[in-house]
Formats: sequence, structure tokens, C-alpha cells
Amino acid sequence: MELTDEGIHKQLSLILERRDPNRAATVLGAGSDDLSGGREYLEKLVDGGWMVPTWPVEYGGRGATEGEARRISIALDRYESADLYPYGVGISLVGPVLLDWGTQGQRSRWLRAIADGSEIWCQMFSEPDAGSDLANIGTRAVRNGEEWVLTGSKLWTSRGTYSKWGMCLARTDPNQPKHRGLSMFVIDMEDSGVEVRPLEQVNGDRHFSQIFIAGVRISDCNRIGRLGDGWKVAIEMLAHERISLGGRAFGGSDTSEESVPGWLTSLASRGALDDPVFRDRALRLYVFDAVSRITAALNTQESSKRFPSSEGSKTKLRSVRAFKARAYLLKDVSGALGMLEDSPGHLEFLTAPSMSIRGGTDEVQRNIVADRLLGLPPEPRVDKDLPYSSNDPR
Repeated sequence: MELTDEGIHKQLSLILERRDPNRAATVLGAGSDDLSGGREYLEKLVDGGWMVPTWPVEYGGRGATEGEARRISIALDRYESADLYPYGVGISLVGPVLLDWGTQGQRSRWLRAIADGSEIWCQMFSEPDAGSDLANIGTRAVRNGEEWVLTGSKLWTSRGTYSKWGMCLARTDPNQPKHRGLSMFVIDMEDSGVEVRPLEQVNGDRHFSQIFIAGVRISDCNRIGRLGDGWKVAIEMLAHERISLGGRAFGGSDTSEESVPGWLTSLASRGALDDPVFRDRALRLYVFDAVSRITAALNTQESSKRFPSSEGSKTKLRSVRAFKARAYLLKDVSGALGMLEDSPGHLEFLTAPSMSIRGGTDEVQRNIVADRLLGLPPEPRVDKDLPYSSNDPR
């Protein structure tokens, strides 16, 4: 029997404090590597299955319907939360993929630890020579009995410095076309053959990293999906990522749907809305942000399906636009004071450009929308059906 809204709040109030609407939220982990707050928060929620309500109970969920899960999400907005950026890959990407592609043993081994925050995951896809052309990766996995030996390098891996596990896309058959010779593996990030080098960003973050994989041995039981299905698993994982990046907080709303967003009330209190130009920009952004949140809410339902739709690309594009517009507006209204590090919204301003890169560039998202949603002719791909080895310089 589904809980009513009253029942949800009654149970959440026993484990969480009410949220202070005037306290600003952390922007996607920006400027912080604090893991303890998020872990303590997840530990409070796991027994009731509140963080991942649609997951089965034995994996840290509560077997909820999509409708009940939506009501729980709205209710959680009203209580004190934590910066869950370090845990986002596990909760929003790896978990759904393991539910779809993992074996019973893999689900039992990893899902509960994701839900309670005891193990953090990263996603090891992009490479120095394969960014937007993800299928062109060169990391190799060579079979040796019941093991695989992985060698290669990954780039722009978020959370790599403190992750326990990494979902790693590797090439298992270089004689197949580049999209068909790939498989997905789980790597123990504490293996002696894994070297993680943090990359510092302009906003001070060190969440991105380059990872060197030198002859890491992995049991075949750490392979996700069938041999050669790596591209399918990766595409589903990326679709979940775009849906998660298109969520309400990413799009610029720091309050529930029932309230005026905090950034707008802050501008009003500072007198910025007295200027007709800034007022026009702010209200246009408010309307656009509302549309973005509604679209995100609709697409969240897709994440529970076997394969999330390409609608997530549209949602991410909208959310990126809203986030960047808010960051630049907050900086502009500060005038000359906006050049100072302690000016309102400075961290968001420095973080904003990266939003067009995270989870796939804006250009890639527009191609997906054009190809898969609008039915426009795809760009020419002369190497699509050629064996990867024919183009591999090695």
C-alpha cells in the first residue's frame, strides 16, 4: 500500500530536520570534497529506502511505484539534505544499469553499498584520444582464462580520486567495428595497477582526473552484460546521466515547486529587480527554469525503463542553459563588485562553463536530438563499419 503525503512526511520527520530555505545549496560538489556529510545522510535514508525508492527492498530501496517515488522526492526537498555529488554516479547511473544488466550476484554485491553510501563509484569512459567520439576508445581488455587484463588511460573521470569502484569501458575485440568490439567492466580503484591523477579546474575543484590502467587483472565476474555489449551498456548509462544532470537542482532551482526559487528572492531583496533590464532577464529565466523543471520531472519517469529515451538530451540542454543564465545574471547584477571572489554566485559563475561539457557536450546532445528525435539526416561516418584495428595507429 502506497504511503500518503502525510505518511511520508511523518516518517521523514523522524530521521531528518526541516530545511532552512535561506541556506544556499552546494553546486554539484563545487569547492568541496566532503564525503562524510553525504554518507551520513544516505545511512539515515537507506533503511526506509527513501533515496532510491523504486529499487527492491533488499538493495536499499522500498519497491515503490513511480508515483510514490515522485512524492517522496518532493517531500525530501523540505528536509535538510547533503551534498550528494560524490555519490551521484553510483545512485543515478551505476545502480539503474546494474538493475538492468547485472547478474543477481553483482546486484547483491554492489547495490546496497551504493544506497547506503559506503562505496563510491566513478565512470571511466572518455580518453585523451576519444572524447566526443566515445566509441573510438583504445583501452584494451585481453582475456587470460577467467580473467581480463586491462591496459589504457581514461580522462575527465569525475570522483576518481575517492572512488572504490569504476565502471570501465574497454575494447575486447579490435577486429570488430568500433561500436561492436567493446565490453563493460568493473575495476577496483584501489588496485596497484590503477594510478589516479587529479586535474584542478578553474573553480578549484579536483573532481576530474586522468587515470592510468597498467595491466590490471579483473575476474570475468566483474564484466557487466554480455561480451561485446559494452556500447549498449554505455549508451544506457549516458542516458541515465543526462536525465540526472537535467534534474531540478542542476537546472537552477534550489527550492521545491511550491516556492519562489531562492535566487529570485535574493535578487529582489538586493533591489536588482528594480532595474527593468535585469528584471526582464530574471523573469525570462524564471519561466524557462520552470519549463526545464517540468520537463525534467517528466523525463525522470523514463529512468525506470529498460532503456531511457533520448528526451534526456533535451532536458540536459535546457538545464545547462538555465544554470548558465542564472550564474551569469547573478554575476552581472553585482557590477564591479562581481570581480571579487567573495561576490554572490562567484563559484557558480566559475562552474557554469563546465556544464556544457559534463555528461556529453552540448554539441553531442544537439546531434542526438537532431538524429533520434527530429529524424534529420545523421552526419557522415566513414569509419562506422570498418574494423577498429584498421584505424588504430598502434
